[in-house]
Amino acid sequence: MSYDGQPVPRRGKGPLIAVLAVLSVALLAAAGTLTWLLLSGGPEQVASESDATSGTPVAPASAAVSAVPTAPAPQSTADPRFVKEGQCVRNEGPAGGKPKLLISACDPSSYEVVRRFDGPTSGEKDAEAKCAKVPGYTNWFFFDSELDTLDFVLCLKQR
Repeated sequence: MSYDGQPVPRRGKGPLIAVLAVLSVALLAAAGTLTWLLLSGGPEQVASESDATSGTPVAPASAAVSAVPTAPAPQSTADPRFVKEGQCVRNEGPAGGKPKLLISACDPSSYEVVRRFDGPTSGEKDAEAKCAKVPGYTNWFFFDSELDTLDFVLCLKQR
């Protein structure tokens, strides 16, 4: 009842439900965008020592480098995120395209990991600078994600 004795009309729950629905849709859109950004990964590059000054990625037709997902995935024996120094990788990506590295046996068409640098990387120049100090490397590969803890640089030696 109001002060003048008139009954106060009751408000429905419609506006509250509409506001909650809009907020839910906005929250789902934000979560979807974040998931997409995390799964899209970052740029990967392979370059030979001789082409490092031109900045042109080089991937021989017989070898390939793989995109590394940034989302948690079951540990695979072929996932380059888990490669260690002394192991080998091969490029399964298209010639001249985006590299796709997979851990493989050390055969003549593979790349041996001479040195691995874990931690933040800023891209091609950083990978080139890190590998320049590694004797015997012929190619480099880097993974730069939005989460610096997932970044790494591989200094590779073509077999």
